[in-house]
Amino acid sequence: MSDAAPEAAAGPLLDGDGSDGAADDYKTPPFLVAAVGASAGGLEAFSTLVRGIPADAPLALMLVQHMARDQHSLLPEILGKRSALTVIEGRADMPIEPGHVYIISAGTHMTAIDGRLRVLPRPLGSGTSQIDTMFRSLAHYYRDKAVGIVLSGGATDGTAGLREIKAAGGITIAQLPDEARIDSMPRAAIAAGVVDVVLPVEQIAAELVRLAQLPLFKGSDAAPSWQRADLEPPQAESDRELRAVMTLLRRAGGVDFSQYKRPTISRRVARRMALRRLENLGDYVNLLQQDPAEVENLCEDILIHVTSFFRDPQSFSALAESVFPSLIKQRDTEGGLRLWVPGCSTGEEVYSLAISLFEVLGEDLHSFPVQVFGTDVSERSINKARAGLYSEQIAADVGPERLRRFFTRVDDGYRITKLVRERCVFARQDVTRDPPFSRLDLILCRNMLIYLNQPTQLKVIGVLHYALKSNGLLMLGRAETTGASAELFSVVDKRFRIYQKKAGALLANIDFSSTAPNVVTPSLTRRPHLLTPPRAWDVQAEANRLLLDRFAPPGIVLDSEFQITRVRGRTSAFLELPSGDVSLDALKMVRESLHSALQSGLQEARASKAAVRKEGLDASDGRSATTIDITPFGDPEDPHYLVLFEAEPSTRPEPTVQSSADASKKRDEALEQLRRDLAGTREQLRAKLDDLAAANEELQSANEEILSSNEELQSTNEELDTAKEELQSTNEELSTLNEELHCRNEELTLANADLGNLLASVQIPIVMVTSDLRIRRFTPAAEKVLNLIPSDVGRPINHINPNISCPELDRLISNVIANGTAREQEVQDRDGRPYSLRIRPYKSVEDRIDGAVLALVDIPTLRDLISVAEETGEATMSSVPEPIVLLAANLEVLRANPAFYREFSGSAPDVEGKPIYQVQGGRWDNLELRRLIERVLPERENFENFSLECVVGDHEKRRYVLDARRVGAGKAKGAVILLLMRRELDRAQ
Repeated sequence: MSDAAPEAAAGPLLDGDGSDGAADDYKTPPFLVAAVGASAGGLEAFSTLVRGIPADAPLALMLVQHMARDQHSLLPEILGKRSALTVIEGRADMPIEPGHVYIISAGTHMTAIDGRLRVLPRPLGSGTSQIDTMFRSLAHYYRDKAVGIVLSGGATDGTAGLREIKAAGGITIAQLPDEARIDSMPRAAIAAGVVDVVLPVEQIAAELVRLAQLPLFKGSDAAPSWQRADLEPPQAESDRELRAVMTLLRRAGGVDFSQYKRPTISRRVARRMALRRLENLGDYVNLLQQDPAEVENLCEDILIHVTSFFRDPQSFSALAESVFPSLIKQRDTEGGLRLWVPGCSTGEEVYSLAISLFEVLGEDLHSFPVQVFGTDVSERSINKARAGLYSEQIAADVGPERLRRFFTRVDDGYRITKLVRERCVFARQDVTRDPPFSRLDLILCRNMLIYLNQPTQLKVIGVLHYALKSNGLLMLGRAETTGASAELFSVVDKRFRIYQKKAGALLANIDFSSTAPNVVTPSLTRRPHLLTPPRAWDVQAEANRLLLDRFAPPGIVLDSEFQITRVRGRTSAFLELPSGDVSLDALKMVRESLHSALQSGLQEARASKAAVRKEGLDASDGRSATTIDITPFGDPEDPHYLVLFEAEPSTRPEPTVQSSADASKKRDEALEQLRRDLAGTREQLRAKLDDLAAANEELQSANEEILSSNEELQSTNEELDTAKEELQSTNEELSTLNEELHCRNEELTLANADLGNLLASVQIPIVMVTSDLRIRRFTPAAEKVLNLIPSDVGRPINHINPNISCPELDRLISNVIANGTAREQEVQDRDGRPYSLRIRPYKSVEDRIDGAVLALVDIPTLRDLISVAEETGEATMSSVPEPIVLLAANLEVLRANPAFYREFSGSAPDVEGKPIYQVQGGRWDNLELRRLIERVLPERENFENFSLECVVGDHEKRRYVLDARRVGAGKAKGAVILLLMRRELDRAQ
């Protein structure tokens, strides 16, 4: 699922809707838009196609055919006479309308963008196919509303474009190859697995008309509720059926598609229903229950396998210019680089990443450890990635220099070289469920998150964060960001979405064993904000500060533990530093007369989570009343408190002087008693408060010890969890490597069996030796001739006693290995039978000489074959009734047949060995004839029907027709000229 075509909005992790450049406000038209590509033999196919589409069909066609740059297209006139649709040549900025056929003009690239045609000149030497350009534009802007069709034509044009249309959710169709005049294009597309439907052209027209009537192409308003993302929640019945589809997929493929976005799933289901000619979702559920193949096809459709080599080349340039040099410089002294591409599809992006890194390493490549992991949930894609075999179409993406260095040409296309293949490890893995790799330097996860819902996106980001080293890098697609997990990463390159893991960021525990998406809530460790970064001067903020300082009452800000965090205004009348250790506890700093009111007020505010006001409190000077306002604010679970102090003049009346001495004495005694009682009460209250404070301190101390122990236990638990996760990751890597080794072992076993059967079937004595002249392998025919037995494998060849006479055999072999040139000489066995001994260097896959190959060819057998050939040629010449002469390179007569001597008299001694223009009195001495004969051998120019008049017998003039042909070996030295002479009368007859 790498670098796939965009789907719906992806939540906070994405910018826009993830459309990868498509216009956000563009809405696909409510009719079908299809592009049709063809080349040789396409006129007949085009005519049949447009003839079968009625004028009222809600569809528009774009026809793209190869033609010369300066050729005027006659297709509009030809097809206009055969179609009920309006056939016109495509022009720039022309609106796309139903009932129309738009034909590409010569020397241009035509595309469909935002409901209009774009026509641009085709650059000279452009290697981009016009058909693929049209298909790609349709896939990019019409996505699942696109239809691509490939008709008759040569080469492989259209295959790459169909792949992108299918990946975007569109429908792809190809003409039945047996019906096409030139079947290369449809066969290539079918072989690449990018074609949904294969039909004759007449049925393609009927299929287009049928598709045009489906809700899928008529717009969202015509679609059923389960396909519409704008209806939330969906209808109960359709939602139940869609969940049944995902349950079947999970049981069959082990992938939980409930973690994908609902619009993605519904569009892919609608596409498969259109192909299977079903309109009811319940009917499709029944089909899935009965047809396992359809379940597999739907699963592959949803996984969206589309990728290519060096997709978005600018991103790979950014990696090569800034990321790779930094990773190489910062790598561990003993370790190499570890890279991971989750959702790698068929492996192109993994190999592209490895190739880019190898190019940066240059000469240090062989001494620098590099390991690139590629994972995907599709076993089919992983198997293709492991094979490393790709079609010829990758040449346009890779370039000639990289093809030469990192690829090997094979019959079916190109294969990744062993150098790159050995550094890349592929395995099936579900990144949302299976343990990830660990200690990675770089993760390339492009355009995978856009298909997942928001909780799963968060979980995957957490998994990627865990897998990276402390300074590891993460690269996302152009339409993706870290979103809600931004505090886990710092931005390195915003344009190319490159992020670096923050060293201090901690992540909640990730459960790798659960298939349900766990919401990962990233959090940073709490640190006190010791320094506040300077901010720019703000007029409004400064004005607010001045107003508060002048008119606001003094106050303090307390945290949830009643510790003072900020003081505003003059608070000395209400607070004072306590004796002993310095403390910011407000209850220890408040003056004694206000202590009880502040303590009770804070407790009340904490319990009620509401403001509390305490009025009429005695101040320290006894002449004013104090009011305390307590207001909680901030997080309800971790609140702060604003405490304001207001001092007001006392309103208590002054005591009056009594006239009676007794009354005065009684009042004094009562007042003294009240003072004593009040003093006692205060002492008791202070003692209780001291006891309470001491108990609180003891409890706080015990609580701190418990918290400390709890933190230690939590730290130990986190270490155990980390060790467990590392073990899981290590086990996953071991399983991956074991699977890789198993696959390679199977390949090696198969190759060994093929080689054994090949050698057993060859009836020629062949012996393979290593660079130190030890026998590596030999054919059964070599056992008798060279006197070998199976146990001789591994022995030096000079330790055996062969049945051929070649005393310096080991020296000959050593010279071939040292010089890299083949040697051939004649030897005899003990019975005197001659053999041709041929020694050639043994070359490895890397074109390195690693031994030699000996082959013995039976010379008598060759001589017998040559003798038979000579006898056959002699018999043929004798039986031909026309005169024939064989000439050497110097035009000397080698042989003439009996018909020559009967026609022109003479004998072999008078003719053979002499130049043709001197025999029989210069009868054949013609300047033009001589010129033609001399050009036959060196320039390979045969000639026929050369007329020549010559005198025969008693001055009888006859006219002959001469034919000359080059006969024999590939080099002129071993070839001869066969000259055939016929009477001109015979030719006329």
